[in-house]
Formats: sequence, C-alpha cells, structure tokens
Amino acid sequence: MTSFYHSTRSSADPVTSKQAILAGIAPDGGLYVTDALGGTTLALEGVCDQTFHETARLVLGTLLPDFSAEELASCVEGAYGPQWDAASVCPVTPLGDDWLLELYHGPTCAFKDVALQMLPRLMSAARSGAGDRRVMIVTATSGDTGKAALEGFSGVAGTGVTVFYPEGKVSDVQRLQMVTQDGDNVAVCAVRGTFDDCQGEVKRIFADRALAERLDGRGIVLSSANSINVGRLAPQVTYYFDSYAQLVRAGAAKLGDEVTFCVPTGNFGDVLAGYFARRMGLPVRRLVVASNANDVLTDFLTTGTYDRRREFHKTISPSMDILVSSNLERLLYYASDGDCELVSSLMADLAEKGAYTVPERVMDEIRSVFSCGRASDDETRATIRSTWDELGVLIDPHTAVAKHVLDALPADGSARVCLSTASPYKFSADVLAALGEKVEGMSGFACMDALERLTGTVAPSQLSRLRERAELHDDVCDRAGMGAFVEAACERVLG
Repeated sequence: MTSFYHSTRSSADPVTSKQAILAGIAPDGGLYVTDALGGTTLALEGVCDQTFHETARLVLGTLLPDFSAEELASCVEGAYGPQWDAASVCPVTPLGDDWLLELYHGPTCAFKDVALQMLPRLMSAARSGAGDRRVMIVTATSGDTGKAALEGFSGVAGTGVTVFYPEGKVSDVQRLQMVTQDGDNVAVCAVRGTFDDCQGEVKRIFADRALAERLDGRGIVLSSANSINVGRLAPQVTYYFDSYAQLVRAGAAKLGDEVTFCVPTGNFGDVLAGYFARRMGLPVRRLVVASNANDVLTDFLTTGTYDRRREFHKTISPSMDILVSSNLERLLYYASDGDCELVSSLMADLAEKGAYTVPERVMDEIRSVFSCGRASDDETRATIRSTWDELGVLIDPHTAVAKHVLDALPADGSARVCLSTASPYKFSADVLAALGEKVEGMSGFACMDALERLTGTVAPSQLSRLRERAELHDDVCDRAGMGAFVEAACERVLG
C-alpha cells in the first residue's frame, strides 16, 4: 500500500514517502503531509508487549508505507544499535510523582538522535531506487540537530551534509561537537545572526530554482535534516508509543488510560510527533507546550495570533531560542481539516507581515489537545536546583523548562511524562551555576569536571572526549553568504 504525501499548501503533485524524504520540503515551500494520518490506529495491547525496535518498525511502516518491511527492519536495527548506552533506547524513569522520558542516550546525547540515526538510513533506502543522484543535506540548527545530523550522515555514500548554526548562540559543548566533526562529506559554518536567520535562509536556498538547476546539472539535489523533513518527524512518534508501553508495564497506567506529555518546544517537531501519535490511537490527554522567554508558541496558543515580531532573547535553553516554529504549519493543516488554501494564506501573512491570526474554529480544535506554559531563566535555574536537591535527578535547562511548566499544572490523576532534551552535561556551565556554584572564568570542560565532582554523576564519554579533539571547521558567514557556502560545499564534498 502507498499513502501519498503532498504539500501543506496544495494537494496537487502527490509524492511517495520516499520521494518526500529525499526532497525534504515541497517545491512550493510547504511541508509534506499525508491524509492517511489517523486512518490506521495501532493496537495498544500489542504495542505494550513490544520492544522499542518492534514499535519503531510498526510506527514507520504505518507512516512510510512504501518502504518494505525488510528495508525498515534494516534501518531500525542500524539506527538503534550499540551506539546507544541504554538497551531500552529511551527509558522512562521516575521524576517525583511524574515520569521522565530520557531521550539523551544516543551518540550525541540529545533527543535528536532518535530521528537522526534513522533519517540517513531511510534516505539511503529511498536513494536506492532513485538512480545515481547524490544528495546534499542542508540543515540549520539551534544546537542539537547539527551534531546529530553530522553524526548520522558522516560517511554515508552519495550524501554530503552542510550544517549552519548561529554564532555565539549555542553552548560551548554544542559548538565543539559540530566543529570537531571529522568526515570527508561534512561542512559546518557559523552564521552571524539567530537560528531563525539560519532557518529562514535554508528555506530560501531550497526555493532557489537557479541553484537547483545548477546542482541538477551535476547530479546533486538538496534535502533537509530539520524536522521539516517527514523522515525526521516520523521516527519521533515511536518514543511516545514506547513510553506509554513502559508506563503500562511499570503499573503507572492501565491499558487505555490517558497520559499527559509535557514537551520543551522550539521548532514544534518534538511535540507534533505526540500529536501524530494521538491521531494514530495513543490515549493522550494533553500535549503541553513548554516555552522559554521566546514564548511565541505560548502566546499563539493563548491568543490565536502567531507573531514573530518580538524581541529575541538569548536564554540558557538555546535549542528553544526560536521565533518561527516551522512544524506548526503541519498542525494548522490537520486542525483545519486539510484546508491548504487557509494554510497557504497564513504562511503568506507570516512571510509578508510577520504574523497571522488563525480562525477560532481551528484554534478550538488545537486547544482541545494542546496546553501551554513558559519558564524564565530564573525559574529554569530554580527547577534544575530543586529537581537535584529534592529528587536527586540532574536535568538540562530545556528539560527544566518543561518540568517547571508541568509542576504548575494541577494533578488530574493521570500519569504525566516530562520529555527530556539532552544530557545536562551539554550545558555544564548553566547547570553548575543553577546548583549554586561560581562558573565565571571557567572553561566548559572545567565546568563539566566540577559538575561531576559536585553531583557524583559521570559525564557521557562522547562529551568529555571532546577536549581531545581538534577543531576542524572555522567558517563564518553572514546570512547572505549561506547559499554560496552550500554551493561550494557541494563542489568540495560531492564533486
């Protein structure tokens, strides 16, 4: 069976999921969606008896049906193998009266690994039937996607990867993870600006027909590793189903009970995966969107108006320092019952005016599922400290944003899951400072060592070993230079 994908902005020109994954973004700038979402629900009883790997094959087979069972089995085994330091891949552990979904046990210690260990394998399977065309992955990162993409695509035959990150707006460890990346097919560049500048220009690069024609003449196509790519989004649905299964097996929920998930949110992909899971039959009571000071999503869910015309705040949760949450476009499509004309109009308003207002009927549908909350940096720091002091659990600043928001919600008797973002050691300085230690003048690795001594925990080896690695990428450009950098990277990396 083949379920076709099409743009959020037009139902014309349907493509298969393999074609959607290779393209990354639709030609009209929209995101790929399938109208089959929700047409097949997963049997919860079966899911609760499965391993993470088995659930991944089931979820991906439902969302990406033109991949064969053999292709998916190979992808799953390769993506979730010995590079993970937890046998269960994404364990659920106690967090006081709630639960923590630990998504940081992969090779780059961030939740992006769940998807970005899978996406290169899905692309390779998709490319096998697409001739000899080579692919250049172009992605913008607010911190974690970049390293996860570099790690996932490094060495993949016929594929290059170019990563842009906002200069000075990622943590020291996040930057080092990217600039020390080796591999003949990788390119990394800092951009003078914000993540939104990076992401906006990457979208423009994908829409540059002249560039596409020049690259096509050399047998090269561009694709994305951001969560705008459905191949990035689909694997994340797995951990919602798997976490539910873990709660049932632990006796924290009975089969069929509703569960609330609180998600630290920037580009809206992580929480949107929960919405996909809900449409596929997972009993989700609420999806709680947790924002930092860049609270454009909190304001949107409260007022119905999305307005990016606001001050940008540099926070201690930098992966959430985003004012244009691209994946929200997919939610608008589904919440409006597939109204491409409306979505196209709203996205045009965002591009031209910097804001849009959603019809109340659509907001009613969205609010029937989504709640929201925000946390300041001070509240985030206090939550890091109280979570360690009272529960003995060390969390990173993004996870702390979600826990602060979750703690503010009244208990309703249902199991509640706080999604984590990354290892606290990716943000050692901010976590150490939140625990009351002085960090002025200390290097990132000195903070890492001090955090180990203070808490008796151990930094992941893939982070502590960064101090031994040479910095290999020192390119910096303005937003206007990103297109030229991509074209030069294609020449250097793919020939």
